[in-house]
Amino acid sequence: MRPHLALGAAIVLGTPAAAIAQSHEAHGIAKPHLALQQVVEGLPRDDKQSVRVMTASFRPGDKTVYHTHRYPVTVYVQEGAFTLELAGKPPLTIKAGEALVEPPGVPMTGYNRTERETKVVIFYVSAVDTPFLDLLAH
Repeated sequence: MRPHLALGAAIVLGTPAAAIAQSHEAHGIAKPHLALQQVVEGLPRDDKQSVRVMTASFRPGDKTVYHTHRYPVTVYVQEGAFTLELAGKPPLTIKAGEALVEPPGVPMTGYNRTERETKVVIFYVSAVDTPFLDLLAH
């Protein structure tokens, strides 16, 4: 069995991830790196959910539309830095290797305020057929 399949099978079978990482560390098996762990509210409770993993690239000065999400959205920064402005809060900047959860129902805009390209991975779990975002007038 390939190493990444063994890890996936062990996780599915309920073997603690820490035990997997320790037992395979000496054998050159890659182990997962926890970038973010956070308790969230507002996830869908339907019998089925839609899982989306997306990527986005922001050139210097690029920004998202002013929007909200219906469910929490996890953003992981691969390269550069991403600044998020949530309504009523000071701007929050996350850098490469960091992640954050965008809360549902909060108006927001995201920016690349750096001099280089920013690349992010976006993870979104929603009710089936739910739009990724809802545009707002700004």
